[in-house]
Amino acid sequence: MVELVVVVPCFNEGRRLRADGFRILMEDANTRLLFVDDGSKDDTREVLEAICAELGPHALRLDLPRNQGKAEAVRQGLLAGMRMGAQNVGFLDADLATPAQEMVRLVATLRASHAQAAFAARVALLGTNIERHAFRHYLGRVFATAASLILDLRVYDTQCGAKAFCASSLLAAALDEPFHARWAFDVELIGRLLAGARGIPGLKAADLLEMPLRTWSDIPDSKLRFVQFPRLGIELIRIHFALAQHARRASVPLEHGPRQLDRPNARRDAA
Repeated sequence: MVELVVVVPCFNEGRRLRADGFRILMEDANTRLLFVDDGSKDDTREVLEAICAELGPHALRLDLPRNQGKAEAVRQGLLAGMRMGAQNVGFLDADLATPAQEMVRLVATLRASHAQAAFAARVALLGTNIERHAFRHYLGRVFATAASLILDLRVYDTQCGAKAFCASSLLAAALDEPFHARWAFDVELIGRLLAGARGIPGLKAADLLEMPLRTWSDIPDSKLRFVQFPRLGIELIRIHFALAQHARRASVPLEHGPRQLDRPNARRDAA
């Protein structure tokens, strides 16, 4: 039985991917680890083959034919996880800036609550070990404030690369179309969940929770460079209009009931 699928989007990660960092996720026999190779140009595919062989049959791989961006890799992975019949799905950055054990804690927090989605949050509290460059932190606060205004939601950290969800028809509908955003897709996904879909009511603030991380660290060679932060601002504008359009479509009555998600059998290699 598959209870949890954790998606790990990968693009040119061959140099730093290591099996040991993900091993804790394999301690639960009902968990699947799904690496999504987003058309990597280096040896990522070969490295993932070796990692999956080392971690065992519950470590899977999905190979996208070409590079489509992290947003699409995550979307495809989450949909694949729900097709496996998972009760919960989530995603975790390949660089493990958020360690895998924190993902385990995030899922446990979600399951112990009445929430439908749980997001890791990088909050530097006493007793935690959050190692983040000051400049990134302050830019992140500006971005989070803008995202909160767009979503009309008091959310502290939309961009931390660890999130978990309850599989549902609403989540399937929210993932039905590619995201307009390449980097800030987290905001767009949250917005879609809040807006709902045709025949499916949206989530409320009480259906979401944020879990402060105990440990997190900036990883060298992060794909999001300082010079790309202006692009995030442009993406937020695009997301604002995309979510308005999504909300209009969601308000149209549905004649034949909500969309159902097909669930074929899981495969060892999801490619």
